[in-house]
Amino acid sequence: MRKDFFENGVSVVVPVYNEQECIETSIRELSAVMRSLGRPFEIVCVDDGSRDGSGDILKGLKNRDIPELVLLRLEPNSGQSAAFGVGFRQARYDVTVTIDADGQNDPADIPRLLAGLDGVDLCCGYRAKRQDTWTKRLASRIGNRARNRLLGGRIIDTGCSLKAFRTEQVRYLMMVDGMHRFLPNLCVMQGAQVKQIPVNHRPRTLGVSKYTNFGRFLKTVPDLLAVCWIKKRTRRFNVIDAS
Repeated sequence: MRKDFFENGVSVVVPVYNEQECIETSIRELSAVMRSLGRPFEIVCVDDGSRDGSGDILKGLKNRDIPELVLLRLEPNSGQSAAFGVGFRQARYDVTVTIDADGQNDPADIPRLLAGLDGVDLCCGYRAKRQDTWTKRLASRIGNRARNRLLGGRIIDTGCSLKAFRTEQVRYLMMVDGMHRFLPNLCVMQGAQVKQIPVNHRPRTLGVSKYTNFGRFLKTVPDLLAVCWIKKRTRRFNVIDAS
């Protein structure tokens, strides 16, 4: 365990890419929820090479109102998996929460996720009433079924970013491009116990989506095959002191 690693706190990892229209509102709302918990926290914002004013807005928030912000930037833009991976390695506390920056995830669900983490290694949110187009909902349903059939398990909504982890479950994951879509599966391969709870999902009111169904499909299929290979080659074992 890292020497600067602290118990009883929460690290929130937020990947950010060109979200200047909504980032201030999202981070202020998130900060208010975290302060209400009465436990140490940090908000690790990983700016994934944004080309708008997102970075400047975050610096202003940190300097004026939210000292708990930890600001990191990737150069060049490297994808959401890289941003999550950097955030996981940066996390100082024993629990890590992931959430999107676009405001569609509701920070008010975080206390329930943390409560759901009791006795397990990962508590996944699933969007019970998803506020997206029917084509996105259909594509997500097909994708989740394909993942579960090929990888095993019953992860309801792996595309929902709102999750709470025991930090040691994710700190050393190899977060190559596309792996953020398989985080629950990768944790289960390591023996993680998983709980799933319904969370709120809000329509996007500011900014634009960074994905299309077809673009996500082209990336996800080879990624799924790669994770299938990883699962097949993964060996779980116990280490026994033989001295």
